[in-house]
Amino acid sequence: MTASDDLLRRIEQEPSLAAALAWPGDFDVERRDPIEDLTLPTGIPLHPVASCGAGGTYFLCGEAGAEERPVLYADSEGQATLIGADLVDAITLIVVLPFWRDLAKGFAISELGSDLRADHPDFDAERDRLLHALGLASISEEEAAARLLAVAARTAPDYVPRVPDDDYLPYKLLFPSGPA
Repeated sequence: MTASDDLLRRIEQEPSLAAALAWPGDFDVERRDPIEDLTLPTGIPLHPVASCGAGGTYFLCGEAGAEERPVLYADSEGQATLIGADLVDAITLIVVLPFWRDLAKGFAISELGSDLRADHPDFDAERDRLLHALGLASISEEEAAARLLAVAARTAPDYVPRVPDDDYLPYKLLFPSGPA
């Protein structure tokens, strides 16, 4: 069993971990039905593992137990990106930068972090407790963003999902410019 498989199993079996990831990270393992069926150009299988409140879906790419299983996020608006080289990377990103999707809109980490902490003054302590409970290493918000942009740059061409019922039209890249 891989570290990603073990992590997913722990999240599924421990309601407190699942609840902590559902808010503020918007990673809900209770909802896994994607808005639409998607395929990858390489034929690599997609396995939904969670959804977000806006209708997006998180997918593990590849067969269970495979050495490489990156995590793809596809939103309900036809945009997608890789967010982690594996589930461990993706969950670390979600815990450290729950507002990661807003980075694609050009918002600064400092601005997003300030807004989050204004609304949730206990965020840093809760984040640290969750990272510890999940057995994940703590990283800075800047490091999490750099990792996100590096893996997002690997999305095209192999991990750009397509909709079979829509003449296989590809999704757009959530982070089209790649690393900054």
